Amino acid sequence: MSPPPAEALPEVTLPMTDSDFVRDPYPWLAEVRAATPAFYDPALGRVFLTRHAEIAATLRDRRFGRSVLHRYSRDELGWPPPDPAQAAFDAFNTNHLLDSEPPKHTRLRSLVGLAFTPRRVEALGPRIEALLSRQLAALGGAGGFDLVSGYAEPLPVTVIAELLGVPESERHQLRPWSAAIVRLYEPTYTRADQEEAERAVRDFGALLRDLARARRGEPQDDLITALVQAEQEGDRLTEQELIDTCILLLNAGHEASVNGLSAGVLALMRQREHWETLVAAADREGSLPLFRTAVEELLRFDTPLPLFERYALEELEVCGAELRPGEKVGLLYASGNRDGRRFERPDELDLTRDPNPHLTFGLGLHYCLGAPLARLELALSLRALARAYPGLRLVDPDAEPDYVGGFVIRGLARLDVVAG
Repeated sequence: MSPPPAEALPEVTLPMTDSDFVRDPYPWLAEVRAATPAFYDPALGRVFLTRHAEIAATLRDRRFGRSVLHRYSRDELGWPPPDPAQAAFDAFNTNHLLDSEPPKHTRLRSLVGLAFTPRRVEALGPRIEALLSRQLAALGGAGGFDLVSGYAEPLPVTVIAELLGVPESERHQLRPWSAAIVRLYEPTYTRADQEEAERAVRDFGALLRDLARARRGEPQDDLITALVQAEQEGDRLTEQELIDTCILLLNAGHEASVNGLSAGVLALMRQREHWETLVAAADREGSLPLFRTAVEELLRFDTPLPLFERYALEELEVCGAELRPGEKVGLLYASGNRDGRRFERPDELDLTRDPNPHLTFGLGLHYCLGAPLARLELALSLRALARAYPGLRLVDPDAEPDYVGGFVIRGLARLDVVAG
C-alpha cells in the first residue's frame, strides 16, 4: 500500500511487538485516539481506525470484507503468489465462514446456524456448571494456583470438544493445535510458526475427517453429526467445509473465553470492590443476569481480541485516505472500546454498565457466531469462581503479568492467585 497523502492521515507506528505496549496498550491508544480517528502505519502498510464510530461503521459497511479474493485475482491486486509453506492454513481460511463473503458466507452461516443453535448453546448450561464444579474440586483447598492453566483454559476447550463430539482421548491435542494455528494471525510470525500451524491444520483435519465419516454411519448427539446432517434446500456442507468449520469453532470457541476470563479476573483483583460485589451476589438465586452484565463490561474494559482487519473491496475513502481494492484497514477494537465519545467514564470498570455496545464480538455480517457460548461460559465461570473462592487474591499484587501471543490475540501467560 502506498502512503496516503500527508495531509490526509498522520503516520504512526503501532508498537505491536513491544512487550510494555502489549501488557498495557490503553494509555498509548488513548493518546492516539484523542489526536486522530485514523492513522497510517508505514511499517505495516495500512490504515488503522481508533474510534468507536468509525470502527462500527466499517464493520457494517459492505464495501469492506474479511476476504477480497472472491472479487479479484492475486495478479489484479498485485499480490505475490501464495506461500506453499502454509498451503493447508490458507485453504482452511478460504473454506470457513469467518473469512468468506456473500454469497458463500450466507450459505455457510445458514448451514452452520442450523446446527449451532441458541437452544443447543443454552442447553449446555448444566453441563458447563458440572465441569466447573469438577475443575474447582481438582484445584482443591485454599492454596495458590495459576488461574489461566488451572481454571480459564480447561473449560472452553472441554466444552467445544464435547459440543463437537471429539473423543476424550484426543482432547489433549486441541489447545496446542489451536495455539499453533492462531499464531499465524500475528504479523510477526516466523517460519517455525508456519510449520507448526501447517501440522496443526493437517492433524486436526485428519481427526475431524475420521469423525465426520464415522458420524455419517453412526450419528451421535453432537455438533459434528448436526453439521453432517444440516441441509437447506438440498444443500449440505462439503466434507472440507465441515472440517474447516469445526477447526474455526475450536479456535474462535475458546480464545475469547480463556483470555477474557483471565484478563477479567485480573481487573477484578486490581479493583477489589468489584470482586466483592460479585462475591456478595454469587449465591443469590437469579444472580446470573448480574454476571452476564459484568462479563460484557469485562470484555469491553480489557479486550481479549484487540485488533481485527478488513479489506477494501473497491476504491473508497476512509477518514480522508483513499484506499484501493485489497488494501487492509486495521480496526482497533481495544481503542474503540475505551472511546469516551461512546462510553461514559470509559477507563472505569462499571459492572452494571447497560447498554454496553462494545465491539468485542464484532458487528454486522461477521458478528461472532459463537458469542452466545462465550458469554454463557464466562458468566458461569465467573459466578462459580466467586462462590468457591470469595477471598481470591493475587499472589503478588505489584507484579506485572506476562502476555503470550501478541496484540491480535492477547492473553495472559499465567495469573498466580491464592484461593483464600
